[in-house]
Formats: sequence, C-alpha cells, structure tokens
Amino acid sequence: MTMKVRKAVFPAAGLGTRFLPATKAQPKEMLPLVDKPIIQYGVEEAMASGCDQILIITGRGKQSIEDHFDVSYELEKMLEERGKTDLLKIVRSISDMMHIAYVRQKEALGLGHAVLMARELVGNEPFAVLLADDVIDAEVPCLKQMVKVFDETQCSVLATQIVEGKMISSYGVLDVKPVAGNDRLFEIKNMVEKPKPEEAPSNLAIIGRYILTPAIFDCLAETPTGTGGELQLTDGMRLLLRKEKMYACVYEGRRHDAGDKLGFLKATVEFALKRDGLGEQFREYLKGLKL
Repeated sequence: MTMKVRKAVFPAAGLGTRFLPATKAQPKEMLPLVDKPIIQYGVEEAMASGCDQILIITGRGKQSIEDHFDVSYELEKMLEERGKTDLLKIVRSISDMMHIAYVRQKEALGLGHAVLMARELVGNEPFAVLLADDVIDAEVPCLKQMVKVFDETQCSVLATQIVEGKMISSYGVLDVKPVAGNDRLFEIKNMVEKPKPEEAPSNLAIIGRYILTPAIFDCLAETPTGTGGELQLTDGMRLLLRKEKMYACVYEGRRHDAGDKLGFLKATVEFALKRDGLGEQFREYLKGLKL
C-alpha cells in the first residue's frame, strides 16, 4: 500500500537566544519577515505540498503562535465594521488554513526529543518535519519536491544543499552515492554532525526539511541522549539508516537562515523586494543609500 505524507511537524519550543532581547517575550517563530511571521511561511509550504494536518511542538511562552493561527473575533468584527475587506480576507485566511494541533514540550531537550513528542498524533504514517528558521523561496515548494521523491521511493528523504569551505562544519553532512538518472538525488550511506572541513564526507549539508517514516520513532526512543541531556535527530536518523534506505534531495530554491540575525535581515530585504506594492519603492530607497 502506497503511503502518503499528510502531516507536518514544526518543532517550535526553542528559546531563540540568538535574537534576545526581541525573543524575551515573543517566540522567534513569530518574528516577521516583512508582514508575515517566519512560521507561517513554513505552514504555507506544507499546505502547498499536500499536507492537511499541522502539528506544532510548543513550549513555555509560545502562546502567541496558537493565537496567530486561531480565530480573532474582535479583530475580524472591527475590520468588517470599518469595511476593510482586504485585511479581513487576509486575517480569515490564516485561521482557515487547516487543522492545527499543539503538543507541549516541557523542556527543550533537542530536536530529536521534539520530533518524538509528535509520536501519538502522527501515528503509523510518514510525516514531514519543517524547521521554521529555514525559509526557502522556491518556485516549486521545497517540501513538494521532496514529497515527489518519497512517492517514488517510499523512503525517508532529507533536503540537502551544497555548502563549500569552512561553513560545512556548521551542518550535519551526508556521505552519499548518486542515484542513476537523477543528478539531484542521492542514496545516503552515512551522516556526520558538524565535521571538521577536512573530515567532511561530502559538501552536501542537511537543512531543515525532512520526510521521515514512522520507524524513526522507535529509533529515537532507542537513541541515548548526548551533551546536556539532549536527544539529537541526527543520531536517531543514523540508527534508522541501519534499518531502511534513506535519500537526500538537492532541492531547487533559495534558502534563508532566518534563525541567524544576518540571514534574517537578508531574507527581509529579498522578500520585501519581491512584494507587490512595496518592492519598487523599497528598491528605490535602497539605491539612494550611501553605502
């Protein structure tokens, strides 16, 4: 029986320390890129890729994420009374997106632990994991490209990008072998977390998009915790690799690391330049700056 990817998990219980003090009282996932919070870009990507259920792993201080995707009766009433139909449509489209469920992660104990928290709601079916920090601008959504690979292989699929030089040490890195007939698809042989540049098995880095089979849950449950008592997803996936084939997909698109201050600023500028009704004026403003 062919399995389909219907559920998308968003780990969102992190503390966002790189954006303090802005994240002292609001989640980093709610920081806006132009006029839309980071996490909404990911949710829209999941929807466009065929997912109809969203699971968000939250923690203390994350209430505003739930509020954002919920109905706001007072705001809708005010907009309706003032005849601001365009804004009303935007607000309603957010709360009408799809079914969203929330799981509370009481302690931030690593990405693997966050994924394991979704076990009961995911059940025995494949699912996607999206890290909201990685905002990917692509003509065909990154996750949709990965779903196509999953539909063909029925195996776990990781998104990967080519990273050259010393920066490779900031990522999980893949040891792979090419798949005949597709220069963007590789079978994974192994993965190494943050290797030294000279020890990296390739220049293919794992980024924040995963499609995983339900077998990952048993693997995570069997995986020992590491530094700081954290359960790492990479360790669980390495165990899964002993049991099942896994593939890496070099996606087409531009990734923005919105979890980094410089990456966030770059993403803001690039998304603003592409926005109708804003891009041209913003471009003229930038041209006038004395840099």
